[in-house]
Amino acid sequence: MKICYIGCVYSSVVLLKALVNNGKDVVGVITQNNSNYNSDFESLIPICREWNIPYICAEQISKEELEKFIRKCMPDVIYCFGWSRLIEEQILKIPALGGIGFHPAQLPCNRGRHPLIWALALGLKETASTFFQMTAEPDAGDIISQEPIEILYEDDAQTLYKKVLDVAPKQVLEFTEYAERHGKFSVVRINEGGNIWRKRDKLDGKIDWRMSSESIYNLVRAITHPYVGAHFCDKEKEYKVWRTQVCQESIPDNLEPGKILRVNSKHDFVVKTGNGAIHILDCDEVVLKEGEYLR
Repeated sequence: MKICYIGCVYSSVVLLKALVNNGKDVVGVITQNNSNYNSDFESLIPICREWNIPYICAEQISKEELEKFIRKCMPDVIYCFGWSRLIEEQILKIPALGGIGFHPAQLPCNRGRHPLIWALALGLKETASTFFQMTAEPDAGDIISQEPIEILYEDDAQTLYKKVLDVAPKQVLEFTEYAERHGKFSVVRINEGGNIWRKRDKLDGKIDWRMSSESIYNLVRAITHPYVGAHFCDKEKEYKVWRTQVCQESIPDNLEPGKILRVNSKHDFVVKTGNGAIHILDCDEVVLKEGEYLR
């Protein structure tokens, strides 16, 4: 089965390596040289050069040239794993088996943007690694493989990302080998209903000390490495926060959110929140004084 592969993030690298290392026939790759919006961006060019796979960079060509490249590859299927742009329906119609997409969420719920980030920010207890048949509508095609993934309280963006990528390569090889044997993919679930997560922006990553301690903890772990990091402002300067802990000690109810309760170092301090206190364990270097306020 000839595969045309599209991707430009770390998960794209992991899944492409799983295919080529297991002898799958990747006949062409579409990737990018760089990205201004993918925090986990990785070009697939080094793998293509290592395995002598034809490739193009999407930001350097027109839609017509992209379509021409895919037709020249004559693929049986398109795998699009880690791509922020929609693939047009006319492209998906080129291969006989269409396109397969990847979404680390429990489809049909939680379609849309930033699935790992939203799952952590909302304090969900479970997500999934999901592959589906692509359509003109994002994340809407029938599901061909889905594996649940538990989200522990201690998980953050990095550990959850790793959990997904521990599972996803096995799924890709399983449904690829099924299609090689049967000439089609097996639908395991009809993808109907559900919600769509919206695109996040910079304000979604700002810490408001009036939030609950748990909400701040979830926000920070959701966008820590490899993502952009949550932030707060002090004296018009922005500081990134990478790790926190909810304080279990009793905090007087009459203290205002944002009050600095304790300063251990330039990277380590405790702040009053809407319902208790949060311990900042790792952040950009900042000079604070106990008793002052962050707003």
